[in-house]
Amino acid sequence: MSTNSLDLSGLAQQALSGGSPEILSGLPDIAELNRLASQFFSELPNGGKVMDHVPAVTDTSPFAKVAPVSFDVLPTTNEAALSALARQGFDLPGETELKKMVSAPGGIPVIGPGVASSGSSFYFLKEAVEQGRNPQLAGLGSAHPPFDVHAVRRDFPILQERVNGHQLAWLDNAATTQKPQAVIDRLSEFYRHENSNIHRAAHELAARATDAYEGARDIIARFINAPSSSEVVFVRGTTEAINLVAKSWGKQYIGEGDEIIISWLEHHANIVPWQQLCAETGAVLRVIPVDDHGQVILAEYQKLLNARTKLVSFTQVSNALGTVTPAHEMIAMAHSVGAKVLLDAAQSVSHLRVDVQTLNCDWLVFSGHKIFGPTGIGVLYGKAELLEVTQPWQGGGNMIEDVTFEKTVYQPAPAKFEAGTGNIADAVGLGAALEYLSKIGIENVARYEHELLVYGMHALQAIPGLRLIGTAAEKTSVMSFVLAGHSTADVGNALNKAGIAVRTGHHCAQPILRRFGLETTVRPSLAFYNTYEEIDRLVAVVKRLQCNAKRFTV
Repeated sequence: MSTNSLDLSGLAQQALSGGSPEILSGLPDIAELNRLASQFFSELPNGGKVMDHVPAVTDTSPFAKVAPVSFDVLPTTNEAALSALARQGFDLPGETELKKMVSAPGGIPVIGPGVASSGSSFYFLKEAVEQGRNPQLAGLGSAHPPFDVHAVRRDFPILQERVNGHQLAWLDNAATTQKPQAVIDRLSEFYRHENSNIHRAAHELAARATDAYEGARDIIARFINAPSSSEVVFVRGTTEAINLVAKSWGKQYIGEGDEIIISWLEHHANIVPWQQLCAETGAVLRVIPVDDHGQVILAEYQKLLNARTKLVSFTQVSNALGTVTPAHEMIAMAHSVGAKVLLDAAQSVSHLRVDVQTLNCDWLVFSGHKIFGPTGIGVLYGKAELLEVTQPWQGGGNMIEDVTFEKTVYQPAPAKFEAGTGNIADAVGLGAALEYLSKIGIENVARYEHELLVYGMHALQAIPGLRLIGTAAEKTSVMSFVLAGHSTADVGNALNKAGIAVRTGHHCAQPILRRFGLETTVRPSLAFYNTYEEIDRLVAVVKRLQCNAKRFTV
């Protein structure tokens, strides 16, 4: 296809600013553009089936990405329509959108900063047009690109694995996430070029290792918007982080008759340490109830809060149900009675924007392996004033400033909580994982995952005899269910034979499952590298199981 010698860059600038007819005279007219668009769509691999409209998510706040409807009252599913929807491309505007664009005055709808577009709901078009109108802006390469799940999948080598003759479908992300090549390469680079103990040496490799380790701490602080990297403590994971707070600050400041509040949604790691502390100190453990959809009941939570409440510790996202709790509101309610708050972000940090200053939590904990980083590394964020007054729970090297036989002087935080040689390489790997996720954009991830969750919940809900567990309007990632006539182990085994990895069991959250009268569930859980096709495979296996059953009950 030939082009004339027009200055295309200048022409684009003129077009975006409503250019003159003289400059635009070399362009095809609207009829020609329509003809070319029709030809383009007719030659697409899907036969030209183009969606005329893709609903836009206008609110990008973490909790606004979940439809305000309960998943247990969904309408009848049109399976053919859902399958067609799964095959559509969501990165390109439809034919109707293109026609609106070319028929608008000036040929392209101009979207200035702060001006809503009446012609398109695609956020990436707005970014591109603003870039064209503002040459001084940074290049588009520095902005988050439109989300492309297939490009993302190429970054994760293990997703090419075949299991039992089938392409691996990793739907066990609530247990652990897979690692992108960037993290694998960073770990290899550390061991090839930087491996050393940190802080206590005068040689080059120690300096490299120290820089890499502390650099990862800086990355984490930025990712969660901590005021200072000195408020970030490296631990083995979420479990160790909660135990650190319980066995250090808890033993110092919680006594007989004091009260600790948790919720029914908690993982065992956010139950057992507080039970142990209560047994040692005489404190009392209170539990926030949840409704039949799996959401905390705020009115009952308010009743539990009183002057004796010293600590509230709860999850931001349930690992068993996927419920997103109203964390900001719950934290404020706890602070109103003078209580401190620990927020378990193990299941939220890879799906939602987590900002410790906006949340105003006193501690926040998460694990690296839940957010595409290595196993054996995690984070405890604590407000500086709390870390300062908290005594360390372990003693040894690295965390001391001076030792005599009479006394020991500790380093300031975070060093005083990192006794001995830490998991240096995996801390560096966690930093690489957060940088990778930041380049994609957590809002892009949340938007795509929400669409995938809604699709999956609708498809599963349509299977006779299948009961979804956890149908709160505000939820993410997790699609727990049980299937009448089949044990959860049977369902898990059938899925495994088809190359689909899910978790079955109690998910280290027995109290919340028993709240629903269950001991185990099947728990598919999503990440941003999962696809509609993988959900279709999941649903197909479950349907075959149910069709082969002699009977089922709803």
